[in-house]
Amino acid sequence: MTDTDDAAASDGVDRREAALVDAFTHDPTAGNAAGVVPDADGLATDQMQAIARELAVSETAFLLPSSEADRRVRYFSPTTEIDLCGHATIASHARLFETGVIDAGTHSLETNVGVIDVEVTDEGRVWMTQNDPTIYEVEVDYDRLGRVLGVDDNAFRDVGADLPVAYATSGLPFLVVPVNFLEHLGKMAPDFDAVAALADEHDAAGVYAFTFDALGPEATVHGRCFVPGSGIDEDPVTGTASGACGAYLDHFGAFRGGDASDAPGTPTGPGESTGTPEELVFEQGHFLDRPGRVRVRATGGPPVVGGDAVTSFEGTIRVPESEDDEILEA
Repeated sequence: MTDTDDAAASDGVDRREAALVDAFTHDPTAGNAAGVVPDADGLATDQMQAIARELAVSETAFLLPSSEADRRVRYFSPTTEIDLCGHATIASHARLFETGVIDAGTHSLETNVGVIDVEVTDEGRVWMTQNDPTIYEVEVDYDRLGRVLGVDDNAFRDVGADLPVAYATSGLPFLVVPVNFLEHLGKMAPDFDAVAALADEHDAAGVYAFTFDALGPEATVHGRCFVPGSGIDEDPVTGTASGACGAYLDHFGAFRGGDASDAPGTPTGPGESTGTPEELVFEQGHFLDRPGRVRVRATGGPPVVGGDAVTSFEGTIRVPESEDDEILEA
């Protein structure tokens, strides 16, 4: 028993180990921060929600025992439960590996959308296999889209001739919106109520806008992700949306050839191979001063999303009493 366990036992207070882990980066306070509670067994839903609200990052992963997989996870934003979260999956397994709870290898994870595989390499990089993708084009008026995202609607029109606005999901659905230039992507000033309404109309969690006009020479695209309906106006670096967008790019044949050296964004012509490179690199978070990179493999089945992570804070958190413990009598 640790000193913390002794203290908790002596004062009757339930305290749990908790950490803030920055995913899709090697640098602390960059990438996307996730809360990780590695032993959430016995916590009620309202307690998990309260802890997620207190940690105040986009998502917190609560790890639990499972009869169907190596472990179960539940993800909470500060305001609601999320069915699937890429960066919190990467962060939680990187944390388990760092603390010696798991070894390198493949681990199964029970989520609200089914059991997925998570691979940890000897170096600590985490790869998350998402679900089989569902992708289809949707009709969205460009004038309205410009008003919703706070940018000139010409940002969508020329690139839209080759790549459509589409619904895409590999576990968590997004409205994927191609944008012509990084300047337009960076200048977006969304009306978040309108973003939430647009996403809700298409049964999506949020809007993922991207451009091939990336900052880094190795990057395939640069993205921004808006999920105000889940209490996250803008998510810094989004694994689920990157996986969905990778599947979208493959589905619509966004690349010519199959060599990673081919210029990103070169659309195919009718009848040509999709030619999606074996590994795509998604930049995100730079406009929030939290730059990160998501690696995506999007050919030959469900997309696989990978990245590194670093612990920026670790400690214990005091668990609030559960509202479920209160017995109401008529």
